[in-house]
Amino acid sequence: MAAGTQVEPPPPPVRKEPDIVIVKRKKGGHAGHHGGAWKVAYADFVTAMMALFIVLWLMSADKEVKEQISAFFNNPSGPGKLTGTAAAGVGNALEVPKDDMNKLAEKIQQALLQVPKFSNIKDNVEITITSDGLRIELLETEAGMFFESGRAEPTATGSELLARLAAELGKLPNNLLIEGHTDAKPYSTNGSYSNWELSADRANAARKLMVAEGVRPDQVAQVRGFAERQLRHPEDPMAASNRRISVIVQYVSRPESAKTEAAGEGEKKPAEPKGEGEKKPAETRGEAKPAADGKAAAHK
Repeated sequence: MAAGTQVEPPPPPVRKEPDIVIVKRKKGGHAGHHGGAWKVAYADFVTAMMALFIVLWLMSADKEVKEQISAFFNNPSGPGKLTGTAAAGVGNALEVPKDDMNKLAEKIQQALLQVPKFSNIKDNVEITITSDGLRIELLETEAGMFFESGRAEPTATGSELLARLAAELGKLPNNLLIEGHTDAKPYSTNGSYSNWELSADRANAARKLMVAEGVRPDQVAQVRGFAERQLRHPEDPMAASNRRISVIVQYVSRPESAKTEAAGEGEKKPAEPKGEGEKKPAETRGEAKPAADGKAAAHK
């Protein structure tokens, strides 16, 4: 190399940028690990919370509610001392207990005394405490006191009496049962209308009138027609008093005299006590009015 010649250093190497590599990883579902086990754990948690709140509610309930719940679990099918009546398909809540039925009977008697000329019909109104509740019965006469003979139309007397009952019973929380009964005399038609239809129609007519006069529509639990299947006087199937309308005020506890009621006896409370020398007025037999379809009907 010649003297005085300067050698230039080599250029620095060019730095190459590394390639960017993007890696995408596919995430797998959680079902591959534990399936639906969390659902079982969640259901257990919800069940435990429900049980906790039920226990807290029972602890804060009053003594009467606790006794009724205890009685139900001891004997769910009844009839128990605090578990309602033996009537199937009718549920009862906190209603008038049996100790108040006597007071209720007296209150209804006082209300019925305000009906005009009640002294003339008091022998045909009977209030009885039974195993189902307080039974109020309107007993027919031969001529038809509360319903027109052979028809499901209430008379003026029947309408006034049912309206007075509705005004009192509508104030109660209790459910009501309304029953219709006839005597054993066949209904005089071609067979398309019988005692079954007549008894049911009369019970339903009583329901409509009472709802219009103060009874709540949901207060009526059942409307039943028995025709002549539950005669008041089986020994006299044609007796006029077999034809009747029964209004039953249901209550919670079964009376202690349930055995007596099962034998057909009950503690009867007349609408007003009769004097020793007072006798029932003689029943007069009248002619039957024509039925709604224009055909003759027997006295019902």
